[in-house]
Amino acid sequence: MGVFVFLPLILPLTAWPVARLAEQHLHPRTATRLLTALAVVLALCSTVCLALVMVVGTAQLPGNPLPDGWSDPQVRAAVPYDEVVGKAAIPALCAVVVACARTVLRHTRVRRQAHLALTGLRGTQVAVLPDAVPYAYALPPGGRTGGHGRRGRVVVTTALLDGLRPAERRALFAHERAHLAARHDRHLLAVQLAARANPFLRPLRTAVAFTAERWADEEAARVVGSRRTVARAIGTAALVSRGTPSPTLAGLAAPGPVPRRVAALLGPAPAVRHWPPAFTAVGLAAWGAAAGTAVSAMSSANSAVTMVLILHAATPL
Repeated sequence: MGVFVFLPLILPLTAWPVARLAEQHLHPRTATRLLTALAVVLALCSTVCLALVMVVGTAQLPGNPLPDGWSDPQVRAAVPYDEVVGKAAIPALCAVVVACARTVLRHTRVRRQAHLALTGLRGTQVAVLPDAVPYAYALPPGGRTGGHGRRGRVVVTTALLDGLRPAERRALFAHERAHLAARHDRHLLAVQLAARANPFLRPLRTAVAFTAERWADEEAARVVGSRRTVARAIGTAALVSRGTPSPTLAGLAAPGPVPRRVAALLGPAPAVRHWPPAFTAVGLAAWGAAAGTAVSAMSSANSAVTMVLILHAATPL
């Protein structure tokens, strides 16, 4: 395997340029899907390689349940500096697993609690809560076998609605319905997990949190027919709202660069492209990230196959 086993751990750096440029130059729908796909693949590749290095480190520990042959010199020689990095990979992978598990549990718990809180309300897609705290968010399906948890709902309080004009309320509902229709919670959860698996992917998590909101902004502007109305609704909601109960749930006044969202809505609608032009800054960045992702996938696959063959040869019959 050699140094190739370490490449997927650092290749997420190749996605940093496109994470920034995609926000500015790509349609938010394209940017959200592209960055989410890059983050997921890069996170999986780095986790696989971290697990492979951990196997070598675990085999060196006294009393471990692994076969004795897995600690042979030819196995350890597959990983450079095996004595140090092998043992360091053990707590690193444990930290990744714990962080990802906590993220999933929190997302599931918040979603379940929100659905339980809405029990007994009218079975419409919009749930208006008589709350003095202004907030609104898109609550995805809860995955339950019955009740309202099977479908997503727009949750909004009377305090927030009282601060918006009728046209701005329509923009709010259109924005939240766009989140539900596109299942932006899945994109947000995916990049949250990717960033937990590899800290180098945090810029992609931040970018997707922004582009998902921009995607919903553009859908709301299309439905309402006025980009300026959506911009006013965002600005008003951001001044009074407390945001969403979880970073994996989307909402009109989600934390982030609200002035940039408003400025984008006051300008022309972005052009819809499935892939940026090659000879532009964002195009070169996208191809660079794609190349880094491809190399990461090949390196992790090669390392996994090589390690399996080495361990199989070292395992006594």
